[in-house]
Amino acid sequence: MRDALGSVQSVLVLGGTSEIGLAIARALVAERVRTAILAGRDPEALGAAADGLRAAGASSVEVLRFDAADRSRHRETIDAAFDAHGDVDVVVLAFGLLGEQEELLAAPEAAADLVEVNFTGAVSALLAAAQRLRRQGHGTIVVLSSVAGERARRKNFVYGASKAGLDAFAQGLGDELAADGIDVLVVRPGMVRTKMTAHMDDAPFTTTPEKVAADVVAAIRRRDHTIWSPRILRLVMAVLRHLPRPLFRRLDL
Repeated sequence: MRDALGSVQSVLVLGGTSEIGLAIARALVAERVRTAILAGRDPEALGAAADGLRAAGASSVEVLRFDAADRSRHRETIDAAFDAHGDVDVVVLAFGLLGEQEELLAAPEAAADLVEVNFTGAVSALLAAAQRLRRQGHGTIVVLSSVAGERARRKNFVYGASKAGLDAFAQGLGDELAADGIDVLVVRPGMVRTKMTAHMDDAPFTTTPEKVAADVVAAIRRRDHTIWSPRILRLVMAVLRHLPRPLFRRLDL
């Protein structure tokens, strides 16, 4: 439940070792969140992340086993988080795969695995979280989408297609939950400097996990439904979305 100043007090991060997800958790802890639950696959990395949040000021940090590809256990894990802590104010969906386009084109099964995690796994986890938030009658879901989902580009269309599906689903889920007082915030970052993108050259308007997190925390406070990070990407993507296809195909994107 939000406190008297309107600040949230607890957060569940699905994809608890995600650099952006952890940056959001740290930013929320700086905003008086005291309870954090990190759910992910790597116990050692989760433990280190939990120690970092405790050092940042969180009084209660729990780690849970969560695998986006194992949909049979999504409801169980999310129920465990809510049952242990009563209310969970914010659920952050931060897991996802990027993949290498050329490798995905050469290995259809790998492309399908990426879509399985980024879209199908997200659908399962989001609906499980939505059920619990609906039951408690309040809360915010933060969905890390991408500008790559706004118009599939030749260089990463497999990833972009998976994010396009996620983005559309999250927007629809937000419409579904609005009457219950539950917010769904769709976050569309551009390129973010993380371990996952360390081998890549910076794109225009490349940002950092900390800057994305600051945008997210401000958006949660405002109860926004969609943000771009950085904000200028809203204008950039408005142009790219409407370029005629023959011209769009000529761009090195």
